Amino acid sequence: MKWTDVYDIAIELAEAYPDTDPKFVNFVDLRSWVMALESFDDEPERCGERILEAIQAAWIEELE
Repeated sequence: MKWTDVYDIAIELAEAYPDTDPKFVNFVDLRSWVMALESFDDEPERCGERILEAIQAAWIEELE
């Protein structure tokens, strides 16, 4: 997965952190968690605040 695969990332985060409310995850942790996903393979510098916001929004949507 790449940074732009926000929905796939959100699904994997929801599975990896089932007891976590994504509304309260800070971007530093979110970035680290995404990079730690086994299927994630992209450069850290390609990530920006907008991508993290999109991932967080997709994760919130996934849980609703």
